[in-house]
Amino acid sequence: MDVVPLDRELAETYASWFRALADPTRVQLLAILSAHGEPLSVGELTARLPIGQSTVSHHLAALVAVGFVHVRRQGTSSLYSVNPRCVERFPSAADVVMGRRPPEPAQACG
Repeated sequence: MDVVPLDRELAETYASWFRALADPTRVQLLAILSAHGEPLSVGELTARLPIGQSTVSHHLAALVAVGFVHVRRQGTSSLYSVNPRCVERFPSAADVVMGRRPPEPAQACG
């Protein structure tokens, strides 16, 4: 059977997703945001984890960069929420990489 390699752009997108979730703090942040349902500030997220505010901000920036999390300014605060469009596509990314389903065209999670 002749295997066709995964499109490079799609492979790069998926690799960025896997890298973003390779850190347990980022997985925790995503889980907190998913469970809460409403946008949370860095301070609210920091109160739920045993790490400092700057570390939470650093990890949120990585999640925002790949599209798993949206950030919205409200006055002087930033509120973070899950981007369901992107997070819902993550399990299928693993299936595509493992050859269990055909790839979909690469799309930004925006």
